[in-house]
Amino acid sequence: MLELILANLKTRPFRTLISVVGVSLGVILILLFTGLARGLSENMANRAFNLDAEIFFTRPGAMEPTSSNASVSTTYAERLLEIEGVKSTVPVIRYITPDTTGRWGIRQLDGVEWQPFAEMNNIRIVAGRGTAANDEIVIDERQMADDKLKIGETMELFGAKPYKIVGVFAPPSGARIKMSLAAMQDALESPNKCTYILVKIQDGANPDEVAARIDGQLPGNKINLTRDLIIDAQDRIPALNTFLRVLVGLGAFVSIVFVLLSMYTTITERRKEIGILKSLGASKSFIISVIEGEAFLIGILGLLLGFSASFLTAYIIQSSFDLQFEFSLIWILTAIVIAIGGSLVGALYPAWRASDIDPVLVLTNE
Repeated sequence: MLELILANLKTRPFRTLISVVGVSLGVILILLFTGLARGLSENMANRAFNLDAEIFFTRPGAMEPTSSNASVSTTYAERLLEIEGVKSTVPVIRYITPDTTGRWGIRQLDGVEWQPFAEMNNIRIVAGRGTAANDEIVIDERQMADDKLKIGETMELFGAKPYKIVGVFAPPSGARIKMSLAAMQDALESPNKCTYILVKIQDGANPDEVAARIDGQLPGNKINLTRDLIIDAQDRIPALNTFLRVLVGLGAFVSIVFVLLSMYTTITERRKEIGILKSLGASKSFIISVIEGEAFLIGILGLLLGFSASFLTAYIIQSSFDLQFEFSLIWILTAIVIAIGGSLVGALYPAWRASDIDPVLVLTNE
């Protein structure tokens, strides 16, 4: 049977190629988009929570994705230091604003006292220096490269207010642009306020116990453990799972339709061949097995082509545009199921039609 299947595929190489490409398109859709979505969200999460502080202390609603408020009094930073197990605290203002020039349409800024923030989270200045005046900012290496900026140049923030770039920091952590806490408070007209306070616990202290003590002594606030904020990337972005499921459905649809059309056309052209096979004693199950065998091989070839094209394209995009891809095992397995399953499902109707051909009628007409 294998020889017959291979011969049928070789006899119509162009039609086979079209079917293989159709299946590979479904695989590419799934792998590239899910890999890009996961890569970007993981990159954002790693940057956002690249912190050594174990606890985020804030007010309910202050750390929403679109929040730009500073509703936490900085006096809490001193009160937190009085709690057993707390080693150090750093107030932070996170400001989010629309930005038509940015890649994502938004711009995030952090207001921090640079020295204690850097010491707490092992962030270092790799060029220039930290902020000293209220009109100075430091930027991470990626932002400097993306915007082709240099130390000493200015960047307009909060409308058209110029800020001088005085340093570059690494590794990325939180917002890519940071200014002093006082400068941010002045710009937002929020003296003695912040968005959240980073809490570093003492060596050997239990984060859960320290968080419970904070909650007991400073009730009514929101205490988050950093480890709990680093959740699965797909749960951090609204509707991302829905988007990925739609992509999977689209990939399955593409694979099924391509194989269905290809096989249906092929069966129409091979009526005489199938009639001869049935006149020689081929059963319906044998005919269906041959057609499904061809579809299975098309699925395998489409899968290999799809994997190769996806990984090569991801490498080129990542190298050229610095976009991160992360291919998950579950989505790779999903692509395999879609490619093979879609091919077999797409060939079912043509296979049934082929098995139902009347050999006497076909040979008489031919």
